[in-house]
Amino acid sequence: MAVSRISLSIAAATALALAGMGGVLAQGKGGDAGGSAVPIDPSGSFEISGVSVDVKAGNADAARLGGWRLAQRKGWEMLAQKLTGKSSSLSDSALDSIVTAVVVEREQIGPNRYIASLGVLFDRQKAGAILGVSTALSRSAPMLLVPLEFSGGASIVYERDTAWARAWNRFRSGGSTVDYVRARGTGPDALLINAGQTLRRGRNWWRSVLDQYGATDVLVAEVQLRREYPGGPIVGVFAANHGPDRRPIASFALRVDNGDSLDALLDAGVARIDKAFQSALATGELATDRLLATRPPEPKAEEEKPSDAETAAVSTPTPTVESGSSFTVQVDTPTVNALNASETAMRAIPGVRASSTTSLALGGISVMRVTYDGPIGSLRAALEARGWQVQEGVGVLRIRRPQAAPTPQPSATAVPKGE
Repeated sequence: MAVSRISLSIAAATALALAGMGGVLAQGKGGDAGGSAVPIDPSGSFEISGVSVDVKAGNADAARLGGWRLAQRKGWEMLAQKLTGKSSSLSDSALDSIVTAVVVEREQIGPNRYIASLGVLFDRQKAGAILGVSTALSRSAPMLLVPLEFSGGASIVYERDTAWARAWNRFRSGGSTVDYVRARGTGPDALLINAGQTLRRGRNWWRSVLDQYGATDVLVAEVQLRREYPGGPIVGVFAANHGPDRRPIASFALRVDNGDSLDALLDAGVARIDKAFQSALATGELATDRLLATRPPEPKAEEEKPSDAETAAVSTPTPTVESGSSFTVQVDTPTVNALNASETAMRAIPGVRASSTTSLALGGISVMRVTYDGPIGSLRAALEARGWQVQEGVGVLRIRRPQAAPTPQPSATAVPKGE
């Protein structure tokens, strides 16, 4: 097992979302409730990291703004060299229109000097059009990510907030060829996805869990944190595993010299695990298990054998139609009334045999299991004909009601005084 050493002295990566160069500062570690924070930047922007700047100016703000400007120029040159092998330059106004964010990796701010290591995110479509490169990104089937952390003798996924879950929420997965499905850690997530679940090998149980999240396979990202003493060096032993059998993909260890660099340690671990998963996908190692992808046929009710007289009376055989297919339907349920209306509307569709809510999330997205006589395309067409907005995935439909346009208010007419 290879052991690498990280000598980073940052407390946390700070995302700086730029509107032009307005510099709206968004600090934090992925949210106060790490496991329930929304993963950031899934858009697939081009990312250039490790851009070093050293700028002097009349005051700290001017030096910082100048550092960001310089980082944009350097980042664009590095991106052009990486994608085309040629140098390229753009004006600051053009760069402002294609830079989506600046990430502060490390910075030192003085009265009139700014020294930092920055990352720059470029809009994929705009940057690709300017450089003349393809922006198409071929991705894997949806993979449910399980961030498993071992710390202090306990194995934790979503039972409580962990630094490992926050690190995966900070990870910008849009540029990865692996389509990660990251749970928010709320509702039933702590019960469905836990350390015990990662040890199960039963495909039927795993299939039921994956259906709740619209995924076709599972990836387990594991870290074991070993602290020499409080506030001292930390060693993280990382492992990337695939499938219900937890087939190992990669393993490695990283070390930092003090407890303040824990986030840097975990961010580096996330990046290396993602690279390992991408390499495995390119070589075909992330192929979905055939037993996990195959659904067992539903039992058919025994039919009474017709009598000879009934058989003789039938002159034309009736073709048999395959029926009773089960699909997962995700629906927005802001209120109880919205949930009841969705269930009633689903059962009213011709061909729907049964409909039950398997995961209730008031104020969020609930999951329904629908048994329908026909293919999923027919169910989608029936829902759209009734005014639903429908998105179709592999065995999954996402439905929502279109928002009604606001009713225009009649304008008041002034009445002359005395009438």
